[in-house]
Formats: sequence, C-alpha cells, structure tokens
Amino acid sequence: MTDQIGPVLCGARRCVMVEARPNVHRRRFGSALRSLRSAAGFSMEEAAERLGLPGKPALSKIENGKQRVSGLGLTAFFQVYGVESEETRAKIRDLASLAASGKRTNLWDEYREAIRSEFEEYLHLEGMAAKAESFLHVVPGLLQTREYATAIVESSRKWSTQQEVLHFVDLRLARQAVLKRDEPIKLWCILDEAALHRVVGGKDVMKGQLERLVEVSEGGDADIQVLPFGAGPHAGIDGSFQLLHFPVGPPICVVESLTTSLYLEEDKDVGRYVTALDLLRTKALDGQASRSFIHKVIKDSYT
Repeated sequence: MTDQIGPVLCGARRCVMVEARPNVHRRRFGSALRSLRSAAGFSMEEAAERLGLPGKPALSKIENGKQRVSGLGLTAFFQVYGVESEETRAKIRDLASLAASGKRTNLWDEYREAIRSEFEEYLHLEGMAAKAESFLHVVPGLLQTREYATAIVESSRKWSTQQEVLHFVDLRLARQAVLKRDEPIKLWCILDEAALHRVVGGKDVMKGQLERLVEVSEGGDADIQVLPFGAGPHAGIDGSFQLLHFPVGPPICVVESLTTSLYLEEDKDVGRYVTALDLLRTKALDGQASRSFIHKVIKDSYT
C-alpha cells in the first residue's frame, strides 16, 4: 500500500481544507472519498495520519461534507488511497467540482426570510441544475402565474401572515429567471390531467395558468406533456417526483412529502425514477397533442 506521504493536505504555508456547510453535493463527494478509503483498507485514523490531517475529526468533516478539499488535496487522496484508474479519478473530480461550488443564488440573500431550512438546499440545487424533469399533479413552480402560485401557497397553510404568503410567492416567481438565464435550465414536465381540472383560485386563475402552459410550450421554454386519465394506471401512480441533472455528475431525484423533501442519490434508486419517467413519456401525449388538449380544457371548463 502507498507509504505515508506526510502533511500533504495541511502544511506550514498552506491549508487546502475550507469549512463548508453540508449540502447534497458535498455529502456525495464525502461519501465517494469514504468509499475510496474503505477500498484501500484504511481506518479513519490511519488515513488521517497518512494524509497529514490533524486527526480523525478532520477527515470525518470531509467525509460528512463539512469541509471542502482543493484540487491539490484531491491528488493527495488519490496517492494515499492508491487510485490509479483515470475513470475513477475523473468521476471524483466531477463530484469535487460540484461540492466546491461556492455559487449561491442571489435569491437567498433577497428572500432569506421566506426560505425555510428544508427549502434552502433545493433552491441551491435548482440554481445549479442544467435540466429538470418531473412528473407532477400540480403546475410546477417554475411555470406558475402569480395568481395560481398565490392560491397554492395560501392553501398550504405553512405561512402565518398574508405578507409571508406574498413574500414566498415573490420568491417562487423570481426563481423562474432560470428559464431566461444565459444557459437556461431545460425543463421537461409530464403533467397529470388532474392538474388541469383541479380548480385553483377560480376559473379565471385557471384559464390564465393553462394559457401560460401553452405559451411556454409553444415558445420552447419548457417541454410539457399531459398524461390523460385515459392512460390508466401508470409508473407515477405513487406520486410526484423530480429529476435534477447537473453539468457534471449523476442526477438527483427529489421526492416531496408533506413535511420534507427526500433527495435520492444512489444509482439504483435514481435509476428506478429515470425508468419511471421514460415509461410516463410513452403514455403521455406529445407536445403538440398536449397543447391541443390544454386548449380544449380551457374551452370546455374555463370560458
């Protein structure tokens, strides 16, 4: 096994570790380093000594996503753990790139009073995502009109005052800027037909919201497919979910419940949702047929 390298991470004139708040990407990167250590046969104490770290707690912070590691430090991990596969090194570097990102959407600063802890991580991920694919029973937040969003947020009963409701609605609409940035997020939504018939905010609000869906679909801002009731049982019958894809690294699946959001990162778990989405696409109407379907619902139900 590789001999002890000495203070390769922290030296007299440099320290390549930076305190960081854990998030999905940093936890995933830390988990990958933990797997490398395990494969190399080192205990945490042995690895910390060989890496020149000041004890087990320092390495524990890295493996738990609480500390960032520079490219120089990453090379040291490869050397100590005997990682020779360039494919493995490239994968770890990709994860490190996401983990090291200091990018934080300006929305956090502007709307921090409206951002609850369970939503902060999602906001960070959405801001970094290159593509978002989802199956939903309501119109996605990135495509909601103000009136529809207000009715949805009010009905959630999560906010104490009307001012808090309006502030969160402002945040939701501000998030839609990702559709118009220099490299816009690619949005693909499979929408259950129930979302078209569930009256949110009244008929006028629904008419405006469905017209908005047609508009963004025609304009290329989003791909929208309607899954009609006639499709019968389907792969999304158990509930809504979303896949977030990033410029580097594998996708993450987000499954929301009443009180929390679950982030699925394991390949086997994410793979099941990727398959489910593919199956839903085959059952849903294509883009043109979906627009025609929405037009018909507007005519029959909201005019």
